Amino acid sequence: MKVVIASDHAGVEYKTKLITFLKEKGFEIIDFGPQTEESVDYPDFAHLVAESVAKGEGDLGVLLCGSGNGINMSANKHQEIRSALCWTKEIAELARLHNNANVLAMPARFISYEEAEQIAETFLNTDFEGGRHERRVNKIACC
Repeated sequence: MKVVIASDHAGVEYKTKLITFLKEKGFEIIDFGPQTEESVDYPDFAHLVAESVAKGEGDLGVLLCGSGNGINMSANKHQEIRSALCWTKEIAELARLHNNANVLAMPARFISYEEAEQIAETFLNTDFEGGRHERRVNKIACC
């Protein structure tokens, strides 16, 4: 599975560690940056990941910023994206099972790195359940 990943400056430390962790788990990773903790604008990086997932260049996306909110909101501006802000592995699992989320957003300042690993691994290894949830997911897009 090909995973596209990015963050803002607040999430770059976790992003860097997650890339190594996910590669060890067998995921192919495309890193859209940033590479340093110098201040950046989170929408720039959210849009890169969202566009890549929407075009099918990446199967799923992972985003990190301080609260997770801004980067999540930015990704969700893309019609084909269902980005889920997750701070527990249980929420990540339900985001995939019931909502067919295709981008994971995490709040780097509010979870431990170990939690980020668990959340990402759960999200990336959970498949959409379909069934009754398919009808609901099909109603998410408004255009």
